[in-house]
Amino acid sequence: MQRQRSILSFFQKPSPATQSLIPGDATSGGGGVSRFTVKEGDAANGDASIRSTVSKSVDEVRGTDTPPEKVPRRVLPSGFKKAEAAGGASSLFSNIMHKFVKVDDRECSGDRSRENVVTLDDSSVCMKIDNVFPEFHSKNGQSQERDRAFSFNGRADLRSVDDVVVEDDDVVGPETPGMRPSVPRLKRVLEDKVPVSDSSKRLKMLQNPVCGEKKEVHEGTKFEWLEPSRIRDANRRRPDDPLYDKKTLYIPPDVFKKMSASQKQYWSVKSEYMDIVLFFKVGKFYELYELDAELGHKELDWKMTMSGVGKCRQVGISESGIDEAVQKLLARGYKVGRIEQLETSDQAKARGANTIIPRKLVQVLTPSTANEGNIGPDAVHLLAIKEIKMELEKCSTVYGFAFVDCAALRFWVGSISDDASCAALGALLMQVSPKEVVYDSKGLSREAQKALRKYTLTGSSAVQLAPEPQVMGDTDAGGVRNMIESNGYFKGSSESWNCAVGGLSECDIALSALGELINHLSRLKLEDVLKNGDIYPYQVYRGCLRIDGQTMVNLEIFNNSCDGGPSGTLYKYLDNCVSPTGKRLLRNWICHPLKDVGSINKRLDVVEEFTANSEIIQITGQYLHKLPDLERLLGRIKASVQSSASVLPALLGKKMLKQRVKAFGQIVKGFRSGIDLLLALQKESNMMSLLCKLCKLPILVGKSGLELFLSQFEAAIDSDFPNYQNQDVTDENAETLTILIELFIERASQWSEVIHTISCLDVLRSFAIAASLSPGTMARPVIFPESKSTNQNQEIKGPILKIQGLWHPFAVAADGQLPVPNDILLGEAQNSSSSFHPRSLLLTGPNMGGKSTLLRATCLAVIFAQLGCFVPCETCELSLVDTIFTRLGASDRIMTGESTFLVECTETASVLQNATQDSLVILDELGRGTSTFDGYAIAYSVFRHLVEKVQCRMLFATHYHPLTKEFSTHPRVTSKHMACAFRPRSGQEPRSCDQDLVFLYRLTEGACPESYGLQVALMAGIPNQVVEIASDAAQAMKRSIGENFKSSELRSEFSSLHEEWLKTLVSISQAAHNDAAIVEVEEDDYDTLVCLWHELKSSYCVPKVKAMS
Repeated sequence: MQRQRSILSFFQKPSPATQSLIPGDATSGGGGVSRFTVKEGDAANGDASIRSTVSKSVDEVRGTDTPPEKVPRRVLPSGFKKAEAAGGASSLFSNIMHKFVKVDDRECSGDRSRENVVTLDDSSVCMKIDNVFPEFHSKNGQSQERDRAFSFNGRADLRSVDDVVVEDDDVVGPETPGMRPSVPRLKRVLEDKVPVSDSSKRLKMLQNPVCGEKKEVHEGTKFEWLEPSRIRDANRRRPDDPLYDKKTLYIPPDVFKKMSASQKQYWSVKSEYMDIVLFFKVGKFYELYELDAELGHKELDWKMTMSGVGKCRQVGISESGIDEAVQKLLARGYKVGRIEQLETSDQAKARGANTIIPRKLVQVLTPSTANEGNIGPDAVHLLAIKEIKMELEKCSTVYGFAFVDCAALRFWVGSISDDASCAALGALLMQVSPKEVVYDSKGLSREAQKALRKYTLTGSSAVQLAPEPQVMGDTDAGGVRNMIESNGYFKGSSESWNCAVGGLSECDIALSALGELINHLSRLKLEDVLKNGDIYPYQVYRGCLRIDGQTMVNLEIFNNSCDGGPSGTLYKYLDNCVSPTGKRLLRNWICHPLKDVGSINKRLDVVEEFTANSEIIQITGQYLHKLPDLERLLGRIKASVQSSASVLPALLGKKMLKQRVKAFGQIVKGFRSGIDLLLALQKESNMMSLLCKLCKLPILVGKSGLELFLSQFEAAIDSDFPNYQNQDVTDENAETLTILIELFIERASQWSEVIHTISCLDVLRSFAIAASLSPGTMARPVIFPESKSTNQNQEIKGPILKIQGLWHPFAVAADGQLPVPNDILLGEAQNSSSSFHPRSLLLTGPNMGGKSTLLRATCLAVIFAQLGCFVPCETCELSLVDTIFTRLGASDRIMTGESTFLVECTETASVLQNATQDSLVILDELGRGTSTFDGYAIAYSVFRHLVEKVQCRMLFATHYHPLTKEFSTHPRVTSKHMACAFRPRSGQEPRSCDQDLVFLYRLTEGACPESYGLQVALMAGIPNQVVEIASDAAQAMKRSIGENFKSSELRSEFSSLHEEWLKTLVSISQAAHNDAAIVEVEEDDYDTLVCLWHELKSSYCVPKVKAMS
């Protein structure tokens, strides 16, 4: 296009004669009316006029909205002359002079913090001496006005109270929001008719704290309808009512009618936003009232004072410190709103003497919607969830969800089916890691709410919606569609919102969740985000290795089990990313490991190229360090298109324009560094070709390339915004910026592709660094497709997991010593038809012998491989895994009413219901949460079901040694143990065990004879005499069980499995005469015949070998 080839030609500097005629607004995209007020004839000085208007002192504000404490009430007439007093009145006045401090004029500037300002009003806690005793006056006969304080000089004289005249010319109401009409204090003094000669009463009043210095206030509210015993929501429900809405407040209509104009402005908003901390703009200050004032006093350590006739509690701060205060409150989890003045005092006076300054809630920030400040590189998500129960025969629950990243201006919507374990919901919560969760407290089951409490990170806050439908419209599918269409939401999305939602399996419930999210964002005044945001479909398990929420917790993927921090986690180990976008993409990849051999190998090719060329790693890192957060900057720029900044007050709007110039300059310069990186990699032809196979990259060079297109924006920034980091924006600059942004956004999809390519490059470089700097051996894995099932009773290639020299990447000792490497071999070898190994490993060994470490290392190796990263081992071959199931450790959930054994059974049930032949199952000490025989029986049945029915790759760690006897000759089970040894005890103290147990951490063939729990008990510090008693009891139980229980550890020649095999063989032989019965023979019977054949073959081979020897 013509304008794309030469953007500079579009922006010609207007001549001086026409500069004053340029209208337009920075955000209107064209010739709208400027929101900067320029008086007629002063166009040339328009910018100075604006600054002058904004910087007006609050004392100069007039009109009915001016708070009286800003302008001191003149009580004594200016012509008052001192009279000679009798009776020691002068000495009386001199005795209280120490109560008043002279205030320097320099201390009365408008930039002073409001927390040090003392209020002046009729019924303030601190009354001025003129108000109480009008007969006292200064030496020069005039009231020396200062900001809420007076300076007295010379002697004070007495005069008759009747001669005092109150001048109200300088006081224009109404009062601040905390004030309401009442009897002035001076009038009450006049009505009391205190005799001037009664010095004792005067002394008593002077000694009253009300008349002394301003004191910090700690008393409760004076508004009856705010008291905890009387507070109600908008529907007049009490907090103990199940339908109580804590976001609203009921204000009696008669009370609201008596409020002043500014009071009505404040309380009309606050009554609908009781869950928001509302700052109310008064002149050049922001104030908090009543309950919010308590919070400001508690969290920000601001002094709380009484203000207004109604003695309203308040705290405040000047406008120069409001941003810092808001960020502090957001960091502590509060939601913060700002009620701004839409015009200045001069603009209000121009419309009339008694005109009220209009105010409006223009901004609400929450911890999950903040897009500025120190929010860190991690994605900040706001999640909305809806739940519906399916038919009873399905025994499942469907969750609809929608979440948004306001900083990146991106929405996702989807649905999932789940069971009673809430495993899929847990996976969603771990993947999204929401900062806030929006849900209907009555529409979410108890199990789902338990999952929310379990899987949301510390610091997340659950925001409950009102239980009744909101006025904005129902959140059913039809209502949400109409709401989106009528309001023009998602018009700026690169993908149609219908396309994003249409492909979902449960479209209606997903739309309902999206409606809840839209209502929530609309209430927070985030219309710009809703209209310009991109929306995408989201699938929790979208063609990837499935890792549910409990498995992520067990494997310590993002948070460790010690303190919940990132140290010692998979994410921390792989996170060598430089750019914020790379860090977020890494987390997304870890949540969704690949399940496609081709895509995995493409990633591995790039990682291998990086490891082979360390110079590319260094050069790439230098470019990546120069990049800002391009994804969030692009979202901020997109949100500014047709934004609502034009309706903001002049000062706030000007600040936003300044931030917009800075953001646009940063993104242009940032894309320059990013494109320079990609152009530099083109010189490395092999690297660029590998990267293009993995990512979609737009054309960079040529007439239609992004490089030339970007250079024009760079020239425009250098010409019009040379100081873009801190540029003062004029009307002319605002219009220029608007058109620049519109042209830049035309290629938003291509900019997004560049960002994604750079992020992929950053993550793969991080994988290469992890492999290069690893203290142990890292190997490229060999990936095979998913295994094939049996066909006509003949197994062809089954699943395999073959790892040699496997070590746990996070179990490195403090001195740098690596864990002992071990070999894992499960399933049939892919390159040999004769090599076959059982898919199930029955693992035994002593306590603390390293069983759990081996189990976790195996799972992590699979995740490493399917991420496209090198694996911590010497060699690795595996067929693709579809799901990883884990049952590790023993823990209860006291807060959710779940015992240790119930947690075990719930997680095991999910394994049995969902595991397939291509799954990897890890079970550690199943059945230990109940009695010995019950626990053994459950462990036996679960293990046998997975071995014979599911036939998946499995590692089963147990201390039930009878299991090793039951499955010692099973053809699909191999028994191994973690080796240990004994050494003579060095100490002389006699103990029941004269040898120390030494852990070798080496995987060894065969079953471990026992768990050596008594030796571990001694190591833990259990008294020697207690261990000796335990040793005697153990020997007695072994003798008793060995004589009476056929499944004891002493019996190894025959097991209950053999009994069932023989019974099945007899039943088959009896049905041999019936052809129909033969057809109905189950597949399990064929498995039984195979097992019997294997048993007979083993029994035949052993005697033959002995005879030969």
